Amino acid sequence: MEKMEHTILEEQKGDRIDKVISNLDPEWSRTQVQQWIKEGNILVNGQQIKTNYKCSTNDQIVITIPDPEELDVLPEDLNLEIYYEDKDVLVVNKPRGMVVHPAPGHISGTLVNGLMYHCKDLSGINGVLRPGIVHRIDKDTTGLLMVAKNDMAHESLVNQLVAKTVTRKYKAIVHGVIPHDFGTVDAPLGRDTKDRQSMTVVDHGKHAVTHFHVIERFKDFTFVECQLETGRTHQIRVHMKYIGYPLAGDPKYGPKKTLEIEGQALHAGVLGFNHPRTNEYLEFEAPLPEDIEMLLTQLRNNR
Repeated sequence: MEKMEHTILEEQKGDRIDKVISNLDPEWSRTQVQQWIKEGNILVNGQQIKTNYKCSTNDQIVITIPDPEELDVLPEDLNLEIYYEDKDVLVVNKPRGMVVHPAPGHISGTLVNGLMYHCKDLSGINGVLRPGIVHRIDKDTTGLLMVAKNDMAHESLVNQLVAKTVTRKYKAIVHGVIPHDFGTVDAPLGRDTKDRQSMTVVDHGKHAVTHFHVIERFKDFTFVECQLETGRTHQIRVHMKYIGYPLAGDPKYGPKKTLEIEGQALHAGVLGFNHPRTNEYLEFEAPLPEDIEMLLTQLRNNR
């Protein structure tokens, strides 16, 4: 089990405890949090509370996160595109439409299913539902992911992510013509209180920084490369929307009238890290998927 602590902020005063806690992590549903409260896994100032408890400023919250349920996650031959592999790590190029890890009600066709078939020995690393997974990209984002094949590698790669030494560059097509060649978005991200499935820029959110530069401009769109300094949920998608240039095709954060593509035009093209065993710096690059290449060709032809 994992423990997490949170101190109630002034702006959270008077909010229900289940609402506050569900907003701390995009993967925690309010129903799940309510169950944790009933099971005594959430304490306020050292005491058990009810789900309708109203928070006070400086309340000390301790959350005990239960271990994930055992799910019957089966290996599947998904013909993964492996870019690199040795006894410690592998790098895989995830296609559009593939979910990274299973969840209750969705336990097949994920990257984890494919990795379990390919590697055979990931079951004990990082829990039942996310064996070997160090970071993730969204279902409809394509590109490179690093995967740990043992606990030593997992600890090393996670520490590199925390230290912000992992290179993660994404290419994207965004709405609008960005006039400047370079930019940085430094804006904290948190759960959107009006739509808990979405993230947004909030004053008390988690620190988030995205750097970008323009590769090519078109009539109504811009082709950019974004580099993550932090790795928050939906970070590039939310940051580019925040500055007025939402991703083309983004069903959650973009306009309805957009380019013809299934999901956001976002590709994790460059991934670099120090090898957990040798400390050698490794960097990999995956070409743009065919659907984004086709969009770029159309945009160039319509100048």
